[in-house]
Amino acid sequence: MNKRLVIITYLVLLAPVRIAGAAEPADKERPDIRVTVLYDNYSFAKGPKTDWGFSCLLTGTEKTILFDTGTKPDLLVENMEKLNVDPENVEIVVISHDHGDHTGGLLALLAKNGNVSVYLPPSCKEPFVEKIKNTGAQVVIADAPAKICAGVHLTGPMGTRIMEQSMIVDTADGAVVITGCAHPGIVEIVRESRAILGKDIRLVFGGFHLPRKSEAELRQIIGEFRKLGVQQVGPTHCTGDRAIRIFKQAYGSDFVQMGVGRTLKTEAPAK
Repeated sequence: MNKRLVIITYLVLLAPVRIAGAAEPADKERPDIRVTVLYDNYSFAKGPKTDWGFSCLLTGTEKTILFDTGTKPDLLVENMEKLNVDPENVEIVVISHDHGDHTGGLLALLAKNGNVSVYLPPSCKEPFVEKIKNTGAQVVIADAPAKICAGVHLTGPMGTRIMEQSMIVDTADGAVVITGCAHPGIVEIVRESRAILGKDIRLVFGGFHLPRKSEAELRQIIGEFRKLGVQQVGPTHCTGDRAIRIFKQAYGSDFVQMGVGRTLKTEAPAK
């Protein structure tokens, strides 16, 4: 019997969840895809420190990808060490938007590994771009939706006042959408991600930027998520405590607690 892993393991030890008695899948050469939160203002595991900002690492895909880099360079490096993440294994860096709580650790990372491609939104200022180039990294200005490696896409820049891009990961259980702060609007990002990949959205996580929304507005956003088929949510960073609480109430067991040290696990899609 062919049973695949569920998308999220709720155990820190990351033991795969299987139905008792299920046989090992015949196509187990499919790699596990993991996302580890390296930087966040919420804590999930003991050891790494919290701070305002966001960063996570995607592994098991064709390329190892760092999404955003937090605020403080030293803290990003320290948390990577505590979570046994080697900067030299990073192959791609994606910056969601040009704010310090998402770009602050980038140059520190590139000082340890400049052999990477850095995907930036067009709004990044030229002096910052030049500093990145001076590390030896390849800069890619992402001005449209793009596939950056097998199974991983960018939405391209969205929004006007604050231009931001999000990342979409194809998995065996549907699309996973990763957001930095969702300044262009979290519903708009989910809608665009669904259109790009053409798959149902299994999970959306990251910053949703909703601290000033009323409860009625938050309920409306959750209703839009339901219409778009979002099955699980993991709001964190700039979402706001009240908004996180309301998402948790609405999604129940499908709410995914985030924070530094959190690792989410699924399988790559069948080829």
